[in-house]
Amino acid sequence: MTVPPGRRERKKAATRQKIADAALRLFLERGYDAVGIRDVAAAADVAVTTLFSHFACKEALVFEQDEDFEQRLARAVTDRGPHQPLMPALCREVQALVRHCTAPGAAPIWRMIDETPALREYEEAMRLRHADALATAVAADLGLAHPATACRAIARFVVDAYAVAREADDPEAAVEEVFRMIEAAWQVMSPA
Repeated sequence: MTVPPGRRERKKAATRQKIADAALRLFLERGYDAVGIRDVAAAADVAVTTLFSHFACKEALVFEQDEDFEQRLARAVTDRGPHQPLMPALCREVQALVRHCTAPGAAPIWRMIDETPALREYEEAMRLRHADALATAVAADLGLAHPATACRAIARFVVDAYAVAREADDPEAAVEEVFRMIEAAWQVMSPA
């Protein structure tokens, strides 16, 4: 049973969301490079130090769900039932992430990311981090002390499936298509 968050956690989450919302609004109105950290803090009515207690850098303001997405991918492995296969569990999670990132209103955000070198670099580093976390979860699920090459490769394929699908005309069909290939590769590569 999950314990609901306490008042302090709810307030922290609300402040974090207020900062992220203010940042995104300013970035889309003025352009990412034209907005400074002080502008975001002022728009969110928080101190700069408060902003940095929630976000490590300016780029993180755009990818405010980064940690949640990383945890969700790992939990797709660790929280599935004992007889549930790995790839369908990961496919469902990637489908959910793709639905979130292709929701109405997301296109201007992705255009901004694509047009901003610092954001593209941050997104690439984020995807690599997500793949590392996923590879570690898959390795642990297999009883391995360290992620084998197969675990790391599959994790990269899964994270890249998300990136490929969100740019497709039919993102959900793209996830299904990519996961058929990932499943076939996993059958060949699986260390266990």
